[in-house]
Amino acid sequence: MKTIKFICVCFLVTTTLFLTSCSSDDDGGGGGSAAAGTITAKVDGTNVTTVEIATFATQIGSSMMQIQGNTGGTSSKAFVLNIMTYNGVGTYDIGGGEFGLGQANVSYAEISFDLSNPLDIQEETWNAPFDGGEKVGEIQVSEVTDTNIKGTFYFTARNVDDNTQKQITEGSFNIDLD
Repeated sequence: MKTIKFICVCFLVTTTLFLTSCSSDDDGGGGGSAAAGTITAKVDGTNVTTVEIATFATQIGSSMMQIQGNTGGTSSKAFVLNIMTYNGVGTYDIGGGEFGLGQANVSYAEISFDLSNPLDIQEETWNAPFDGGEKVGEIQVSEVTDTNIKGTFYFTARNVDDNTQKQITEGSFNIDLD
C-alpha cells in the first residue's frame, strides 16, 4: 500500500512540475500597453508612440500580416512589422531559423522635411534581420479578433548606410485590422 501511495505522489508531483514548467512562448505573451490604434516602443530608451490616423494592420493572403504606424508631423518616426509566416496568436522570430530570415522582418525609420521645401525629405532607416542570420528580436501576437490585433515586440535593427544600430524595446501594438 505504501508503494502505491508513493507512486501516486511521485506521479502528481511530476505532473505538476511538468505542467507549471511549460513555456508560454507560443501563446503570444502579454498584450502590451499600447493605447487603442497605436504602436508604442522605446527607441534607444526614448518613448515613441504612433498616431491612430497613421497606424494600421493588414492581413495579406492567409499567411502574412503587416503592422505599421507613424508619429506624423514634419519630423516623424515609423515602425513597419511584417510577419511572413502569420497564423494568428503566437511568437514570431526576427532573424534566426533556416537561412537566417526568421519568421518576420521589421524596420524603424526617422523621416523629416521642411514645409517650405516638402520635396527635400531626409530619411534614415534601420532594418532587421541583418547579416549573420541570428535572431535579433521577436513579435508576439497575443490577441486577434475579426477587427483587432494586439501584441508586443522588440528588436535590434541596423542602418545599411552607416551600420549604426537601434535598440527597439518594450514595443506593443493595439490596432484595428483593415
